[in-house]
Amino acid sequence: MDAFYLGLSNLMNFQVIVAILIGAVGGVVIGAVPGIGPAIAIAILLPATIFLDDLVSLVLLLGIYGSAMYGGAIPAILINTPGTPVNALTTYDGYSMTKNGEAPRALSLAYSSSFFGGCFSISVALICLIAFGPYLKDFGALFGQRDIFMAAALGSVLLILAHRQNMAIAAMLFAVGFLITMVGRQTTKKVDRFTFDIEYLASGFNLIVVIVGIFALSQALNLMNGKDNDPPEAKLIGGLFRGLAELKNYPAVAFISASFGTVMGIIPGVGEFVAQFFSYSTARSLSKTPTQFGYGAPEGLIACETSNNAVPAAAMIPLLAIGVPGEALTAMMMVVFFDAGIKPGPDIFDTAPDFLFSLFIALLFVNILVVITLLFTSRFIATIIYIPNKFLGAFVMILAFVGVFSIRNNFMDCAFAAGFGFLGYILRRLNWPLVPIVLGMVLGQIMIEKLTAGAGKIKYWADLVNRPVSGFLSLTIFLVIFGTLISYIYNNYKKRN
Repeated sequence: MDAFYLGLSNLMNFQVIVAILIGAVGGVVIGAVPGIGPAIAIAILLPATIFLDDLVSLVLLLGIYGSAMYGGAIPAILINTPGTPVNALTTYDGYSMTKNGEAPRALSLAYSSSFFGGCFSISVALICLIAFGPYLKDFGALFGQRDIFMAAALGSVLLILAHRQNMAIAAMLFAVGFLITMVGRQTTKKVDRFTFDIEYLASGFNLIVVIVGIFALSQALNLMNGKDNDPPEAKLIGGLFRGLAELKNYPAVAFISASFGTVMGIIPGVGEFVAQFFSYSTARSLSKTPTQFGYGAPEGLIACETSNNAVPAAAMIPLLAIGVPGEALTAMMMVVFFDAGIKPGPDIFDTAPDFLFSLFIALLFVNILVVITLLFTSRFIATIIYIPNKFLGAFVMILAFVGVFSIRNNFMDCAFAAGFGFLGYILRRLNWPLVPIVLGMVLGQIMIEKLTAGAGKIKYWADLVNRPVSGFLSLTIFLVIFGTLISYIYNNYKKRN
């Protein structure tokens, strides 16, 4: 409990409090603007975190991560346009409720569901830290270099398999990210890899430069080349408090959806979309009126918003426990850990347990602050929906280039960011996923480092899996791939017959 109180006291700092406020409110606003989303906002802010305290930086990014989906529900419900990609399923029942004249009810239901999902996930994480914290310091002994390598390999496999319709493309883009992270001078043997005698490339590509280019600049180009279509006007008439108490009428849906979000958040490479799919499908199967789903069913809205907001806190667990990010946003946060000299992984439970408590308590404060803010400012935030795309794209581009240049005051960083931005723009136009490239860089770096560090103990390929943890992880990889292959063959057989 000492670590809990110390973690709480770490937050009683003016800069941290300001970061919580900015992250919470800023995340809502960013989420409410269709076309931006937390990934782009965090990509833009990453250069600035270099000049901030490590806890302030992470609290700021966590605030945006944890609150953006609250804001993303606003345009999804009011104008049938999700503010963030993970709010897409919210449009099914949320917009239908708006067409039925129940927009305030839909918004308040979304807020209360999101709040419950977020608090549920955070509570699970805090209870685990308090109950098992004294024993987690021995957890690190289970993980050697080869074990973490296999954990990163499992995350890579799950990431690729999560893109069910585009697994080959996801694998190719992951390989591109892996190749990008290999560029530069190999530190132990002093060998240049893919530098082509260009001095700038000797230190490799800066992860922040790549992230800003891939996410922020590509979306800026996308917005500037798109059309400014006026969304339909949506008026909020009535109070926003009606749906808050209504959540208690659907306890099973809320609890099951929050559980799905927590579990799927912990599993690397899965995330909000799979959690929403399982939650929505389960809610429909349990409903007494399944035919209403897609036409304004409150259970459908609750399932979507509860599950997607349970993911952020849970997604921090694999990052903190084994040092393996599960998706793009936690991969971006890993940059802050690296810059602060903090090494995510099993040892962090022994070296900085108060830091972990600080992060999860801050996320709890963010959820409380967001709900209070939205209940009184939703009408104002809803007007952000009407910002023209071209203006928004130009604004994002300016912020992105300023942020990249501020890292090292180097125009080459801006040039390479522009190159990656153009690559990201092409991928967006092809409707190909961007996340595999970033995770290819992050997980690729982990695999290269761990494999290099453990190379002295590897004489045969079987030595990679001769430890209990690495053996279990390799078996899991085999079962996941085998199960996916069997499912693919079975589905094709059903289609033909």
